[in-house]
Amino acid sequence: MARLLVDGDDLVVRLTWWERIVTRRREVRAPLEAVTAVEVQPDRWRALRGIRISGLAVPGALCLGVWRHKDGRDFVALRGHRHPVLRVELRPPAPFAGIAVETDDPHGTAAELRTACGRPTPA
Repeated sequence: MARLLVDGDDLVVRLTWWERIVTRRREVRAPLEAVTAVEVQPDRWRALRGIRISGLAVPGALCLGVWRHKDGRDFVALRGHRHPVLRVELRPPAPFAGIAVETDDPHGTAAELRTACGRPTPA
């Protein structure tokens, strides 16, 4: 499962070995200053927008890669229906308009990311 973490001034999505093969990326990086919103979405289908332009989609099981939509491109790493999805909205100079990642602790990761960005955690 992909991991979302803060590395210095960057937001980083670290991929597992097989996710690297599918996406042809070692990781995804975006500057923290580009983060405009962080939310936990309980319904993975609401976190996913647009159509797949690269990567892999297995209906009901896996969405991994780049999805294109009217506002740009998103990077997604969603597996199964086990966990809520952490959704991060971005603005330029980030390489994507958004990132949607399924993590083991989406609420904890969201709080950590909000703190790193200097944004308060919603009540």
